[in-house]
Amino acid sequence: MRIRPQFTRRAFLAGIGGVAVGLPFLESLRPRAVRAATDRPRYCVYVRQANGVAQADNGEPERFWPHNLGPVTQESLTTVDADRAVNELAAYADKLLMVRGTRFAFPGNNCGHSGGGNQCLTAAKVSDIPAGNESLAMGESVDNRIARELNPAANPDPLTLYSGRMAGYINEVLSYRGPKDLRAADRNPWSVYTKIVGITGLPEEVIAQIKARRTSVNDLVREQMQALMSKPDLSATDRNRLEIHFDAIRDIEVELLCELPSAEEIAAMEAQQDYDGADALIQTITRMQMNLIAFAFACDYTRVATLQIGDGNDGTQYTIDGVTLPRFHQISHRIYSDGSEGDPIPDAQGKHHVIDREHGKMFKHLLDRLSMYGTDTGTLLDDSVAIWCNDLGAGVSHTYKNIPWVCAGSCGGFLKTGQYIDAGDVSHNKFHNTILSAVGLTNDQGEYVDDFGDPELEPGVIAAMIA
Repeated sequence: MRIRPQFTRRAFLAGIGGVAVGLPFLESLRPRAVRAATDRPRYCVYVRQANGVAQADNGEPERFWPHNLGPVTQESLTTVDADRAVNELAAYADKLLMVRGTRFAFPGNNCGHSGGGNQCLTAAKVSDIPAGNESLAMGESVDNRIARELNPAANPDPLTLYSGRMAGYINEVLSYRGPKDLRAADRNPWSVYTKIVGITGLPEEVIAQIKARRTSVNDLVREQMQALMSKPDLSATDRNRLEIHFDAIRDIEVELLCELPSAEEIAAMEAQQDYDGADALIQTITRMQMNLIAFAFACDYTRVATLQIGDGNDGTQYTIDGVTLPRFHQISHRIYSDGSEGDPIPDAQGKHHVIDREHGKMFKHLLDRLSMYGTDTGTLLDDSVAIWCNDLGAGVSHTYKNIPWVCAGSCGGFLKTGQYIDAGDVSHNKFHNTILSAVGLTNDQGEYVDDFGDPELEPGVIAAMIA
């Protein structure tokens, strides 16, 4: 594996009690030699939805993808595609790359949900032992590979996040260090935040003050912050970036600690083992985790993140527009059952479509946060690729065909955006090869990555994804 040379932009303000606050990209503070470099850090985040999407399958109509392949615009997504789930992303039409026509290459092992989750980010075979809902992937995941090759040495792991309940049947499914080595995900935003800003070693009384909003992390680095802001060579643009960054720190603290409905729920978020993944909080927790992902990218804490929404067969009862729906897993089966027999759920595909739209709205929130951070050439979203994905094509059939991938951001101009393409029924390792190439990795010959996933799979990229 060869890597294109890249610079790091991880810089800190060291403050009281050992707190280290990561800084955003600041053009003024880069060395001249680095300013002239053609390559810059790229970032990747996978946001995983469960249970497939309400696309054409088993005689049901198409309700997810745009009506037509080819260019997509804000106008086309707003008008022609108003009845499709991706309509929720119309504001980002020129930054979207939607890819249909990929499939998981290997069968599951007596559990379609587990087998799909095993393959989603690994393109690897499913284990023989363990099997069923306990099956595991036989290879590393794409986020692990990116982190292993590109992450700062101080933080070699991907950011692995989760929102929603863990029911125990199938919990985490995404991030693998290697064969059968599943990485645990963090579903408590407070613990994620403290790791990113480095306050886990602070005195308990200081942590208590932060939690009570009597002290902000900003207060712990205020002297250093003021010195940085007063530097004569700091441009007005960089001063604005710093103000946005420190405002975001305060906003995250407010979101984590003050806007949940009750003190009991706040306490549940402070310790992962106490958070029960209450369905009523899943949208709130998802947005908080997305805010943290954007924050982590902005200060180069990590180059890659995953966010799993719901467990392996997500049974969340989503409340949307004031209406609490049946369990999502049952909606995806179209019956009041987690198995194959049960009473039909009225307009189940319509309810599935509503949930798809809700995931589209949450994904748009991530794009909004990534766009909030400016760089010298655009926004953090332009330097990134955010991917809305699934571990099934559709829930009724548990199909491994036509797995949906909705990408946003060109990763520095590498990806061809403003497009809806059909990859032509290829195994999805080619999708991941393309993403690995987009973030800056190459194969041993210095060309696009072509070897991700099981060695039996046909190598290569999806050329239509590349600008």
